[in-house]
Amino acid sequence: MTKITIPRADIRIKLRLITDNIRKLRENSNYSQEYMAGKLCISQNTYSKLELGYTALTLERLILIAGILNTDILSLVNIFSDAGRQNGDNVFRQAPL
Repeated sequence: MTKITIPRADIRIKLRLITDNIRKLRENSNYSQEYMAGKLCISQNTYSKLELGYTALTLERLILIAGILNTDILSLVNIFSDAGRQNGDNVFRQAPL
């Protein structure tokens, strides 16, 4: 079996895109970090660190966040590229994770 190696920098970039997506969805729902933290039973400071990528985002927390934001996990982790637009239409290509 071959070991898969992904540069740490690439992982950090992809995680940052996911946490940015979570932040945007939270803001679009008009939820504060304090509200999200309360729902997750964590402090606002800890939640802030999740969005900033300073604290690891576990699968369990990702599932809970999706539930709070009334969306599915794929909506949180799908990263779309504006480069995927073609001729002004709304067709997007999924960026590779």
